[in-house]
Amino acid sequence: MTTATDSAPAVAPATTGAPLLDIRGLSVSYGRRGANTRVLNGVDLAARSGEILGIIGETGSGKTTLARATVGLVRPEAGRIGFDGQDLAALRGGALRAFRRTGQVQFTFQDSLRSLDPELTVDRIVGEPLAVAGVPRDRRAARVAEALTRVGLDPAALGTRTPGQLSGGQRQRVCVARAIVTRPRLLITDEPVSALDASNRNLVLHLLDRLRRELDLAIIVISHDLSSLAGIADRVAVLYRGQLVEQGPISEVLEDPRHPYTALLTASAPSVRREHRLLPAQLRASGDREAWPDGVGCAFAPRCRFAGPECRERPATVRSDGPGTVNSDEPGLTEGPGARSVACHHATTWRRELV
Repeated sequence: MTTATDSAPAVAPATTGAPLLDIRGLSVSYGRRGANTRVLNGVDLAARSGEILGIIGETGSGKTTLARATVGLVRPEAGRIGFDGQDLAALRGGALRAFRRTGQVQFTFQDSLRSLDPELTVDRIVGEPLAVAGVPRDRRAARVAEALTRVGLDPAALGTRTPGQLSGGQRQRVCVARAIVTRPRLLITDEPVSALDASNRNLVLHLLDRLRRELDLAIIVISHDLSSLAGIADRVAVLYRGQLVEQGPISEVLEDPRHPYTALLTASAPSVRREHRLLPAQLRASGDREAWPDGVGCAFAPRCRFAGPECRERPATVRSDGPGTVNSDEPGLTEGPGARSVACHHATTWRRELV
């Protein structure tokens, strides 16, 4: 069993090189055999050490399922979840439990209050992962204090309190402290600021940005709010009904979306939309259009103004190398951290149809 060392020096982010997390063709279905509902459909995704990757999409897009599958809480139907060269999707039984105990991959749940045992103190909550990982009891207190201090909490003042005695912002930071106490390499956070007020939201977002730099963490932030990601994420992946429709550097995706759904998201977010950008009404399908058959072709086609007969076939994910260009000769996810990809038959043409 491996555990982290007692020292954790600050390091600079390293967002180049091979991905730490490399997901390929991930599909997940729920329900009984023969009546399954496909929640994720062939998703490709990568995250590097020192990088914050945002995953954006509306409710029901598969964001949380993607996170739960990555940490082993949901078994994939197909695909590979590569972590530092190891396929986590292939782990079973004792091998999976042994990997979890190492604490290399950690997950913070969306509801911080419900994810914390109301009868345990902060010290015990944060220290639990160390006990699971086999860290000797006489070393746990120092590690707990280190983690709480790192997230901006006073161990002496808060260590003996229970979750009900904490504010919402403090509970969220306790969740982060519990996640980083094992000194993981990958941290996945599900809607970490959705229940917080503006001041606490900014505090937690800045905390995540600092942690990835100090600990060389790969961090995945799941959100339905583009404004939460715009200030801290390096890259963003856009999910729609279980399909990855676009991904790339967040500044480029927000400034020049290649998929109509991404454009609709940015147009609907005043905090990231400038006056010269598109309006939602320009992108929505007209009410008198013929109904699109459910489950056929592109997942976004029923809501897309630009959908045509070719959209009855699911579009391949292809490289999108520059403004208005798509390289259809090289399908799939490109390797570099600055790479862009899009899954849309009309990626280079839909803007011409705008009125």
